[in-house]
Formats: sequence, structure tokens, C-alpha cells
Amino acid sequence: MSTTLNPDTLPAMPDLHDAALAARLQALLDNKTKPQGSLGALETLGLRLGLILGTEAPLLREPQLVVFAADHGLAAHGVSAYPSDVTWQMVENFLAGGAAVSVLARQHGLALTVVDCGVRHSFGHRTGLIDAKVAWGSADALQGPAMTEAQCAQALANGAALVQRLPGNALLLGEMGIGNTSAASLLMSRLTGLDIADCVGAGTGLDAAGVQRKIEVLRAVLQRHSGAQTPLQALAALGGLEIATMVGAVLQAGAERRVIVVDGFITTAAVLVAAKLCPHVLQRCVFAHRGAERGHALLLAHLQAEPLLALGLRLGEGSGAALAWPLLVSACAIVREMASFDDAGVARRSATAPVTG
Repeated sequence: MSTTLNPDTLPAMPDLHDAALAARLQALLDNKTKPQGSLGALETLGLRLGLILGTEAPLLREPQLVVFAADHGLAAHGVSAYPSDVTWQMVENFLAGGAAVSVLARQHGLALTVVDCGVRHSFGHRTGLIDAKVAWGSADALQGPAMTEAQCAQALANGAALVQRLPGNALLLGEMGIGNTSAASLLMSRLTGLDIADCVGAGTGLDAAGVQRKIEVLRAVLQRHSGAQTPLQALAALGGLEIATMVGAVLQAGAERRVIVVDGFITTAAVLVAAKLCPHVLQRCVFAHRGAERGHALLLAHLQAEPLLALGLRLGEGSGAALAWPLLVSACAIVREMASFDDAGVARRSATAPVTG
């Protein structure tokens, strides 16, 4: 990718619609040894994964859970209940294996990588950490753009290059950055047209007064950058370095026809930007859960996304993506391994039998 924000340099994203493959996958599912549709959303997920991977025998290989981390200049305005130092401290926690996502990644056999996209801290060379630092945090968006055009373009390119180096056919998205719910809310408001008050929640735990102050700050940011209307303009002016890097990763993963497992509010905001640039990327996405952050349900509705889980999560990190992962594995196994009526010698329901429990 070039170091200027040019939509013409984005990776190709063909339409995955394949009526013939969809029909074959549906016939496979319908002929498994069960009443049609009785596995509910798991069948829908199996069909989706088969279409993403382009096969009637979907198999997920070497899944990569990537946590994108950066600091935000806007955090200086009290939009988070936690200080900015928590960003680098949590990166250390990820690397030490003590965070929630670290535990879940180990449990489910997910390779965990942390990417320093713009943390205000020097980590040095560390196992499990990729240095993709574009700047020492984004700038204060109340004073100017969060990123320069060149910084945003470099973050996009870094995300794409990262995915190109990773093995496997599934990318699970995670993030860490004090203040990044503000950046996500700003992007959501600008790119969906929803009022900022509908996009803002408590983040890391603000009280009602804190949320109101956050809304006022973000409304001022939107007014300050009223001219940033295209997806790339909005990303540079309003976003964060980890979000921009994630957008590049999502676009590259989509171009490579990887399954993209979307976590919570911030990762969904990154997918929103990617989808505004390449709408077909949504065909490659599986949305892990509907989080407790106020704007997340509205953002999922805007994207016409059906999340797999609703557990009241608001942690981020990729925790929801890791929790949903076994459902994807199960859906693929059902498509590949569950016997058909003919294979198992099981009689089908009689055409004249009443439909009862």
C-alpha cells in the first residue's frame, strides 16, 4: 500500500456470492441426521464459513488472535476512567500471559500476537510483540487531526503487511488503548450519521456525569473536523493508530479470503471503516458478540450483523472473539463430519407425519 490515503491502492475484494456453492452447502446441512434447521444459528454459521473459505469441507487452520495497541491524545480530556499508562501496562500483562484474552487464547489454542501500533512506551524486543509503532500515540483530536495523512496510511500499510506474514486462514481481532472507545464512537457517528450521544457509552467505567462530559468533548471533536467526511479522511482525523492498523489488517485478511472474527465495539468500528472502503469485506466477517457498550448494538444493526453471543461483555482485548471461537470450530466440524441420513442408514421424517415435538 502507498503512504498516501488513496482508495485506489486498496486490495481487491471480490464478491463471494456463489449460488451453486451455497446450494451445495445447504443441501449438505439439510441432509445431516437431524431435523432440518434444528442446529439453528450453528447451521447458518457453517454455511457462512463454507462460503468464506470456498469449500464444502471448511477447516479452520492456525487461527491468529491479534491485539492492536495504541494510545490516544484525546485521553487527556478525561474521556476514560483509566489513565493512559494502563495501555502499556496491559500490553505487559498480555505478554506475561495474565490478561483475560491471554487465558482464553491458551484455552482455545489461539496464537496470540500483540502489535504496538502507537503505545507511549518503549518495550524493546519481546517475544509475542510486533513493533509497528507509527507514532507515540495519536494527537489530540480537539486540536488537530488524530493522525497525519502519512501516519494513517503507514498504519494501514503496517496492518496489511502484518497479515501477509501470519499463517492460517482465520484472523481474530483484539485491541487495547485507553481512549479508544472515544475514537470508535467518533468514527461510528461520522460514518453512520447517528448522533454522537447514541454512539457513546461508559467505556472503561465512566459514571453518568463522565459520559455526559465525554459526549460534549466528542461533539466538539466532530465539529472541529466537520470536513473529514470520507472514510479515510474520518479515519485520519478521528481514529487511532491501532484502529487504522486494524483496518489495514481487515482489508488484507479479506483480500486473502480469511475468516475475520470481529470482537467488540472498537473492532467493529474498524470493520465499519473497512466496509465503507470495500463493502464485500463484510462477507468475510463473523461477529463474535454484542457487547454492553452503548453504541455496539446500533453499530451491528447498521452493518446488518448477527452476533453469535450476547454476554454483556465490555472488556475488549479480543476476549469475545476468543469465547466465540469454539462455535466456529464446531460449525465447520458439523459440515465436514456429521453423517447424512443415507450414510448413517437413518430414516427421514415421513412426508405425512405431523410436525410436532
